Parts: sequence; C-alpha cells; structure tokens
Amino acid sequence: MRDFIEKVEKQEQLLYDEMVEASHLMFQENTNLQDIVDFLIALSEKGETAMEVAALATVMKSFAIQLNEPPGEYMDNCGTGGDGLNSFNISTTSAFVLASSGATIAKHGNRKISSAAGSSDVLEAIGIQPSIGAEASIELLKQEGLTFLYAPNVHPKLKRISNARKQIGKPTIFNLVGPLTNPVALKTQYTGINRTDFTMEYAEVLRILGRERAIVVSGAGGMDEASLAGKNKLVLVDKGDLIPFTITPDDVGLSSAPVTAIRGGDGEANAKIMRKVLQGESSPYLDTVLFNSGIGLFASGIASTIQEGVKIASDTILSGKALEKLEAVIAFSEKAVMQEVVS
Repeated sequence: MRDFIEKVEKQEQLLYDEMVEASHLMFQENTNLQDIVDFLIALSEKGETAMEVAALATVMKSFAIQLNEPPGEYMDNCGTGGDGLNSFNISTTSAFVLASSGATIAKHGNRKISSAAGSSDVLEAIGIQPSIGAEASIELLKQEGLTFLYAPNVHPKLKRISNARKQIGKPTIFNLVGPLTNPVALKTQYTGINRTDFTMEYAEVLRILGRERAIVVSGAGGMDEASLAGKNKLVLVDKGDLIPFTITPDDVGLSSAPVTAIRGGDGEANAKIMRKVLQGESSPYLDTVLFNSGIGLFASGIASTIQEGVKIASDTILSGKALEKLEAVIAFSEKAVMQEVVS
C-alpha cells in the first residue's frame, strides 16, 4: 500500500489496474488503517481521475451483496454529498416524487459522514427503517417502485473504510464512488457533485461503467444538486455521448433563491421539511425538489425536456401521489420491521 501512497503523493495518477490493486488492498482486513487514511488523503490532495474513480467503484461493487432484483429499468438519484452546505435531504425527498411519476428508483444512501443528516438519518426520523434486510428491500422495490439501500447493509466490507472516512472528516474519493456502487443494475442515473471542474470526468466514469443514460450536475453555490442560486453545470450521458449544458431555475419557470434558503438540520428537522415539501407547501425547498425531480425525469426519459419534468413533478406532488408514496413506504417499513422482530 505504501508504494501507491508514495506514487500519489508525488502527484502521479494511478493507472486503472493500479487503482484496482490499491482498492483491493483497502478492503483487506490486514491493511493498516492509517495506510488507508493516508492513501485517501493523498488522492484527495492530488485530485482523483475518472479512471481511479471507475476502478474503485468497480471493485467496491464486486464486493456488494447480490440482491437478485427482477429485470427492470432501474434508476438511482443519489448524489455524492460532501458539499458542506447543510442543505436538507434533496435527493431523498425527490426519490418519492420520481417514483410517483413513473421512475423505478433504487436509491443508495448512508448515514451522515460529512453532513448534518444523511439519507438514512432522515428516513429513520420520518418512520422508514433504512436497514431492513435485502429481501424486504427488493420486495419494497417490487411493490412501490422505490427502495432505499443502506450502504453498510449492501457493502459489508465498508466498515473499516467508514472508520477511516470518519477519521479524515472531509470528503474523499468514497463520496465520489458512493452513487456508482449501487448493487442494483442501473440503466439510468441522476447524480450530483460539488466540483464543477469534475463534471465531465464524472460523466466519463458513468460511461465507463455502462450507464445508457445519465446526468451529472454540479450546482450553483457549490451544491451537489441542482441549485436555485444561479447557473448549474450539467453533462448528459446519452448512449456513449457526453453532452455538456447549463441550466438556471428561470429556464424552467422556477424562482431563484440563495443556498441559505434551503438549509436543513438533523434528521428530525429534515423529516419535517420533507413532509411539507411532499404536501406541496410553497417554498424554496419545494422548488429545489421540483428542479431536481424534473432533471431526474428527463434523465430517465419520462420527460422529453427538463421543463416538462418539472411540470410532471409539480403535478405529482399537488395530486397527493408523492405523499401517498411516502406513507406507503412507511407502512411497508413498519410491517417489515415487525416481521423481522417476530422471526
């Protein structure tokens, strides 16, 4: 491991095969934890490449549990996190809107690592147990067209890596690979990063990993989601082509708002925001979800334009379908937990 650390510390990029070897070493129990920490810090300081991210994602996914999901056109809308802006859980809230609008969502997520509340924290606060078993997760996907995959459950080898990440306390390459390691076979992906200089490279990673269609967004104000704060930089991956474009909230009929207008809190606070959004209460929180859901619906092909996607998302929320989806998932979770206790 030290050889790879020294190479990266010299600002040298790792070849795909080298990163595959280094990734395997990170997941071995006998690898020194400090070496993992040093390697992750060195990669971050050098700046990760598309090949390095793709190699780690491939190795990490190879260690994931097999969920045996039925054939389908699955989508994930998980972002990389790590923008440090303490916004509410935008992609988790949007997942209910997307699933209620015709997309089939298998959303990858975790507890807070570099934020106030991760996806799993807000789900638990609203009444959804994120760590139900794999069989129940797939049954939920079949019934509701939506499931939440708790990273530690589907990536059992992540525990030591999580300890290293907590020790570092800031975003690492594992933030970048998180959305790329969903054990469900994804056809479509909508994901965000907080690095405008890496959007094209991240789209290249998605192409390497075989996504038929995907969108990467780097939001205004440093967000890893589409932001109401100004111009957002995106790249569309469409059957091997990488197409960069920009979009503002004005372009799709939404009002601008600063990043501070969508601040969140802990899991409980964000759960309250989520419910108000899905109830259709007007606010920058709602508009942010409409914006991101609209892009997700365009990525999935349900909408032919992002503006059409925003309209579909708005109709879905105002009709009560998104709130019904939330309640259905809560009810399923409660039943699944009871069955696990009984058994």
